[in-house]
Amino acid sequence: MHVSFRSLLAGLVAITLTTTTLSSQADDEVRIGYQRSSTLMGLIRDSGVLDDRLAQQGVDIRWHEFTSGLPMLEALNLGDLDLSADVADTVPIFAQAANADLTFYATEAPSPAGQAMIVHADSSIDSVADLQGKRITVTRGAGNHYLLLAALNRAGLTLDDVQVSYLTPSDARAAFVQKNVDAWIAWEPYLSTARAQDDTRTIVDGSDGLANYTRFYLAATPYAESHPGVVRTVYRTLKETGDWVRTHRDEAAQRLSPIWGGIEPQIIEAALGNRSYQVEPVSTSQFEAQQKIADAFFEAGVLPREVDTHNAHIYEPTNQEK
Repeated sequence: MHVSFRSLLAGLVAITLTTTTLSSQADDEVRIGYQRSSTLMGLIRDSGVLDDRLAQQGVDIRWHEFTSGLPMLEALNLGDLDLSADVADTVPIFAQAANADLTFYATEAPSPAGQAMIVHADSSIDSVADLQGKRITVTRGAGNHYLLLAALNRAGLTLDDVQVSYLTPSDARAAFVQKNVDAWIAWEPYLSTARAQDDTRTIVDGSDGLANYTRFYLAATPYAESHPGVVRTVYRTLKETGDWVRTHRDEAAQRLSPIWGGIEPQIIEAALGNRSYQVEPVSTSQFEAQQKIADAFFEAGVLPREVDTHNAHIYEPTNQEK
């Protein structure tokens, strides 16, 4: 069964592309999609280092900002982008459900503490078991959606036992602050911002095998196959930037503050501490965790059909790049 990406998105979230239009492809350019919260690609774009490196190869970058990973991968699928910044491990599954021809060109080591369920400090909720009948907000199809499913399952509950509101992160934050929901599964940097600015308690995160929260970088397969030198340069730059963030968190926080809309550097530094930023090659073994997510989403009615996550293209860096 063929499922279009657009029909998948229609049932997920209403998301707007923040750039006006996507440019048509030129032979001497690469179109890269990113989100404001794309840590490594945001730093790379701000520094201009990748622009300089690719300029030496005769390639210009056209940057396109998105508000979410789902439409970014749709743009890849439609041929309107060539490469994407990181997306949560749940997002590529929707691309695979739509038979998108994408290549995984990098990943970050798991960051299970990068998302967590929080409640207000005065809440009566002390564990996932206490969520029965409570109001919870997540972003439909995102990593926090899977964390909710996994946490409920471990506690012997289902989605039928709770009241779920599917909201974008900014709307979820507003609903949480106004106490229109009892719990919110937030990811970074929204998580550390809420912890710093609101009186919260953490109920559960992805630890103990609940949800790896792995980030993936993807490319349109035709572009990856025809421009291996560009992909190689992007991979190397991501890896170097990730290594720098892990050893210079305070400086990275200072640089990210204006990029992330003026979030206080100390909050960003806390957020950075919950992500690995360890850029690595993608391995087929990672698709076992992906399969668990796909199966859970299909069972919950989020995916329109079953997906075999092992049917994916992988870019393999050279030994020097690894």
